[in-house]
Amino acid sequence: MGNTGAASGQVACVRCAPGGDGAHAERLAASLGVPMREGVPADDELALALDADGLFLAGDGMRMRGDFAAMEKRLRQANLPRELLVRASRVKGVAAPHVVDATAGMGEDGFLLAAAGFRVTLFERDPVIAALLSDALARAALDDCLAPIAARIAFIEGDSIAALEGWDPPAPDVVLLDPMFPARRKSAAVKKKFQLIHRLERPCADEADLFAAARAAGPRKIVVKRPPKGPHLAEAAPSYSLQGKAVRYDCYVFAR
Repeated sequence: MGNTGAASGQVACVRCAPGGDGAHAERLAASLGVPMREGVPADDELALALDADGLFLAGDGMRMRGDFAAMEKRLRQANLPRELLVRASRVKGVAAPHVVDATAGMGEDGFLLAAAGFRVTLFERDPVIAALLSDALARAALDDCLAPIAARIAFIEGDSIAALEGWDPPAPDVVLLDPMFPARRKSAAVKKKFQLIHRLERPCADEADLFAAARAAGPRKIVVKRPPKGPHLAEAAPSYSLQGKAVRYDCYVFAR
């Protein structure tokens, strides 16, 4: 989600809900160029809101907050080897690969990989999603169970295409790409809460540039997250794919 074309939506305001830090809300509003208002968000506005529990996105009567604690079952060490993403991202002979998630979104894929022992760098370009992700990572760092995982993650708000094209050695071991495509926006499989995120983004309009930038960074592997029947990214055939019921991982392996 970090590089999905120009933003198609923007929050109307930043809300300081009861229990929220007013000064923090003011800074967020200034950085986004929107007004700061007091009180809970109205149902008919798309708003970024801050309360005692952190940031959340509100709209259409729904709320979405980054919550890595909700991933507890998936993060268990016994379950991680069965995760398709973990299997797809392994690099032979590298104990703790460095993964660059170029389209981080809410960071759940990157957090899963960090739990599996990977070193992870997250990129997210959309400023609202970046604020939500940053807040979720900060809360995870204060949780005794999640803090060791969060410590393996670096987060950068910005354009991953430019960063990958100008990447300084050493090259990452893996680049993970999960661009949003039109077919996925209309899918019944899209979780209700993520419908709010989709209001902020357009489907990927620069897939060829994204793939080329990932290749330019010199990784051992590029892993692309796809719908089960979705086309290959930038029409590039993968070295192999791992297929699940709800997702497919196309893996491109390169010699160094």
